[in-house]
Formats: sequence, structure tokens, C-alpha cells
Amino acid sequence: MNHSKVVCIGEALIDRIINKSGNESINYLGGAPANVVCALSKLNIQSSFIGNLGDDFYGSKFLELFQDLAIDTSVLQVDKKFKTRIVEVCIDKDGDRSFSGFAKNNYDFFADEVLEKSLLENNIASLHKLFTDSKFIVTGTILLASTKSSESIYFLLNYARKFDLKVVIDLNWREVFWVNSNTKNCTNREDQISEIRSFLSFADILKLSKEEAEMFFDNNNPLLISNVLPKSPDVVITNGGYPIKWFINGCEGISDVSYAGKIIDTTGAGDAFLAGLIAQMVYLEKPNKSKIEKAIKFASACGFLTCQGKGAIEPQPVYDRVQEFLNF
Repeated sequence: MNHSKVVCIGEALIDRIINKSGNESINYLGGAPANVVCALSKLNIQSSFIGNLGDDFYGSKFLELFQDLAIDTSVLQVDKKFKTRIVEVCIDKDGDRSFSGFAKNNYDFFADEVLEKSLLENNIASLHKLFTDSKFIVTGTILLASTKSSESIYFLLNYARKFDLKVVIDLNWREVFWVNSNTKNCTNREDQISEIRSFLSFADILKLSKEEAEMFFDNNNPLLISNVLPKSPDVVITNGGYPIKWFINGCEGISDVSYAGKIIDTTGAGDAFLAGLIAQMVYLEKPNKSKIEKAIKFASACGFLTCQGKGAIEPQPVYDRVQEFLNF
């Protein structure tokens, strides 16, 4: 059986990019798991998205995008009540972004917060087939910030134990989602860290930034982080344009991968990097150090090329564009 699909679970939302003066904005489709699933499709990896969209204008735009990219949506939920979340993002002169909050919402919740466990259970046949055909599950930690979506992601990952799947977790800590949650009382950073650390027990592969590594593990050494987690996962630590530290398949390395060119917008760069890495690892069985370094280089090119356009999804490169850029 062909276990080559990748399942991405989590939030699909809108990045509202606000200019420096604050008087103009542009909306882009985004959300880390949605970014990853789109990037994977562009890299010729069969992929599926599990999440909850609002039954609104932006939700319909996501559905159109997923259809255009041939992304499987057999377990996707569409919410008749709650709306697609709009995240307000500020971009500085270097293209780096910061999250300032969410656009006004007339309800207590956004659609991504209410991924419904009972609907997943009712759709268990589709879920079983999807997991049977897949090799990786990719998710983040933002779903943990809401009681209902947290219950659903735990259900999905516990159900995944029945299958031959690798769980990839992008730590992707975003405090704004926690402090604005209407169901979780984890406004204290220590409580957030504790809950997320517990969730990382599912990880077979963990991606995190240098800042996240130091915040959650008091170090930025991939091997040390791997050693304190139950499944001794592969660990990849990114640091903007600086060298990437990694511990994969028992090999340690530091990849100094940087490219010359104008950075327009870093939104989604880490998601494109992760998609590029997974797209390489789908076909790597017990990779050696040389193959891992090549995969990191490919992933870094995906991230860099995404930074050369605005928004997280539209500028993502297709596979041939990455190959051309790297001149393999």
C-alpha cells in the first residue's frame, strides 16, 4: 500500500497584513497547518486537511483553494455559526511580522476553535481510510488553546496510534491565541508551557524556533531536547536566516543555509520550510547525514522563496521552481 500522503490538522485563518502606518490592510489565506498543506501540494505530495472553517466568504475561499490544489477534505468541517478567524499581522521594514490580535467577532468563538470531536467520530470511516493511506500527520499547538479543539486534536492523535504514522509537531507558540481564549484559563505563561510540553509527548518529529527551544526546554540543543521527550523525536531548530540545528535519525548537524535576495514578507516561511522538509522525508528511509543535509537545504529554499512574495500561501514555490533555484 502507498503510504505517501500527509495529513495536516489545525487552523485555517486569515492573515490581515497591516502596513506600517496602520491605515491600510490586505487579507491573505493562512494559518500554519493550512499553509503547510498547500505547500505540500505544490511540492507534489498528496495531502489532506482536517480543521473547521467558517461557512462564510473566507471559508469558501479556502474550499476553492483546497480544490484547486487537489487537497483532500473528506474530514474537513464547515461551521454554520462561527466565523473564520482574522489575525491582524504587522510587518516591519525587514519583512518580519508580529501578531497584534484578532479582528472583531460577534461570537464568543472562531471556527478553528470549535473543531468538533463528535463529528470526527461520526466520520470515522473516512478518518480510518485517510490514516491508513498516510505516512505523516502534521499539527501545531494552537488547537490546545481552546477546550473543544484541544479535545479533538487529542482524539485524532490517540486514534493515530493504531496506524503506521509519524506525528510531526511544529511548536508554533503564539501567546495571543491563549490570552484571548474564552475556554482555557491558561493566561499564565508557565501553564501554557506545561500544557504544550505534555502534548509534545506525541511527537516523532519536532520543529521549533530557537526562541521556543529556549523557552520550553532552557536550551537550543536538538539532541538534549530529543532526550527529554518520551518518543525521542527528531528535532529541528530554526533561527531565521541563521544556521539550522538538527538531530534526525541519530545524526546531529548544523546547516548554514542562507540565500541572497530581498525579503518581502516572512509570514509562512517556517511553514514552507516544514513542508519542504516533509516532502523530502516522505521518500527517505533511514536517511544518512548527507541526505538529511540535502533535505534541509531543499526545505530552506522553500522558506526563502516564500519570503519573496506577500502572504503565506501564494508565493510558495512548486517543486520544479525549488529544483531550478537550487540548480540540482
